[in-house]
This record gives sequence, structure tokens and C-alpha cells, in this order.
Amino acid sequence: MSTFTENRSPNYLAALVGVFHNRQPQEKVIEYLDELALLADTAGFTVQTKFLQKVDFPNPRTYIGSGKIAEIAAWVKAEDIKLVVFDDDLTPAQCKNIEKEFGCAVLDRTGLILRIFSDRARSSQAKTQVELAHLQYLLPRLTGLWTHLERQRGGQGMRGGAGEKEIETDRRHIRNRISQLKQDLTRIDRQNQTRRQHRHSITRVSLVGYTNAGKSSLMNALCKTDVFAEDKLFATLDTTTRKVFFDNISYTLSDTVGFIRKLPHNLIECFKSTLDEVREADILLHVVDVAHPAYLEHIEVVQKTLVELNAANKPTILVFNKADKLTDEEVFQFEQSWIAKKNSPCILISATQRSKLVELHQTIIAEIRKINSTTYIDYH
Repeated sequence: MSTFTENRSPNYLAALVGVFHNRQPQEKVIEYLDELALLADTAGFTVQTKFLQKVDFPNPRTYIGSGKIAEIAAWVKAEDIKLVVFDDDLTPAQCKNIEKEFGCAVLDRTGLILRIFSDRARSSQAKTQVELAHLQYLLPRLTGLWTHLERQRGGQGMRGGAGEKEIETDRRHIRNRISQLKQDLTRIDRQNQTRRQHRHSITRVSLVGYTNAGKSSLMNALCKTDVFAEDKLFATLDTTTRKVFFDNISYTLSDTVGFIRKLPHNLIECFKSTLDEVREADILLHVVDVAHPAYLEHIEVVQKTLVELNAANKPTILVFNKADKLTDEEVFQFEQSWIAKKNSPCILISATQRSKLVELHQTIIAEIRKINSTTYIDYH
């Protein structure tokens, strides 16, 4: 498995690979590759081309067929491609075999997301979480990193040469580091719980949504702050909390990492302490990029992730953002759609244009009053 660390420039070329089959149609895979291209751009690569292949069953050795492997290998050599990214997860053996065929670095979707998280982690907590997820991902892939070392047997009774010794040494170091990182996260989590207890008396509202839906931009608009916001995937990894006052009522608003299709499970596990803001929130603002052609699927991905976090049953306001990117006709069609009529409360806004923000504030306050009206003190 590649661990290349070259400085990436706009000329650092990459190719993408996706597979389709009866359960996953070609049109959907093309859409997924468009998202993978955004991930590659966020990681600092320029996507040169995309490859598609229909497969009934993945090749256990190279995931895709030998003919497509040869085609991509020729393209990689001719166009000086530095990286090939597969939209699906590869086994360590598959990745090793593919790199040997291509003669360049190979990443799967999980590896690319981990690279982005590593680049964008800022706080001590986020850096610890990302390092833990990366090491857990790397551990079973160590064999492919030591192919340059001697593998001659050391003599009768010896299992292997320098390569095997180096691998075992690295495995031991990684396992020790994983153990230390888990202890660090437990300590950080206790500190976070202490801080959250001080906010227990105030209503907590948390922003959730698919990555790049505009959560940070909405937080800036609602709180009149300058939280970092960028038109790229995973612009925000660290939790940011601000206090909001409206109509003589105050509440805290928290923004954290966005969700995405096929979000690696070990990342969800490692970020659970960060996502405690979501689990412990009183109200969720589910922000949706209504201008994205796959926004309905994005809603489903977020809802499934909330189920995994045991946070799916909280009062939720659907906030359809980026209305400024819709035409008047598209706005009318959305307002008449089943998604707008079925879900309540929901609101169509533009965070960057600050459109309908007063109405959103009023909707949040109405939900807070509902919660307060049903809250009672048990004296027994």
C-alpha cells in the first residue's frame, strides 16, 4: 500500500476507477466517480481521466479484469499518472498487486478520505483521531510497504529475512501507538464531557449534513462569526460551538465533520467523541445542498449515519441550503415536491445570501419552546 508523501501540485495527475454491475448501474457509478473526483481535488490532485468496467464479481487478485488492468497501466505510463484511485475498498493484496501492474501509487476510497482528513486535521483531538484511523487502516497493509527489502531466508529454521523482521517491528510499533492514541482519546473525551456539562442548562443545537452542504457557512450566518468555510469536501473536521441569541432566547450551535457515502467505519469509530455533540444535542439542523442532483441520496446517507450514532430520533429541522443556485422554476418545483411537503419542519434558505435566516431562527426557537414545554422536573 502506497505511503507516498510528495508535495502535490496542480500537475500531480490522478486517474479514477469505478465498477458497475446489476446491483449498481453505470449511471450511478458515474455520479459516484464525480464525487471521487471532488475528493481527489480536495486532496490536491488533478483528475486526468476516469475508467469504468462492468464486473459480475471482483477479481480477487486485482479487483478488475486483466484487460482493463493492461489498459490503465498503458495510460498511466503514457500520461505520467502518479496516482490511481479506486472508488471501492481494496484488500491489501489487491492494492499491492495493482501497484505492481501500474508502477504508480494506488489508493482506494478509504485511503483517499484518510489522506484528506490527515491534511485537514487542526486540533489535537482531530489529529489524534485521524492518526488512529490511519494506523488501523495501515496495519493489515504493511506487507506491501516492504517489498523493497530482502526476503531471502536466513538459513535453516529461519522463517524469513530482513523484510519480515522489519514488518514485525513496525507492527509492534503501530499496535503500541494505537493503544496510546486510544488512551489519549479517552482522556480528551473526559475533558470534553466536563466542558459539555457546563452547558447543560442551555438548549444545544447541532448542525449535521453531507459534506460540503454549507454547514459552516450557515453557522457563520446564524452566529455572525468567521468559522472556516470552503467550497471543498471536509472543510471542517473539528467541532466548533457558538452561542446564539434570538427573540430573548439563547442556545448553543455546534458544527462538526460532514458525512459522506461510504464513510470509513473506523473513521466513524474514531470520531465518535467529536460526534458526541450530535448525540447529545437537543435539536439537529440537517443541512442539505438542495442544488446537488443527488441531494435525496445525501439525506439518506446522513440519516443512516445518525442511526449508527444513536441520534436519529432527535427533533430535526431540514434546512435546504444553496437556494441561490436554483432557478425560479426549480424553486417552485421544489416547494411543490413531496420532500418539502412531507417533512416538517423544513425551510429553503441560502446561507451565503442570508436568505430566510430570520425564518430559520424562528423555526429553531419554536422547536426550543416545544422542548421546554414538555420538560419537567422529577422530584421523586
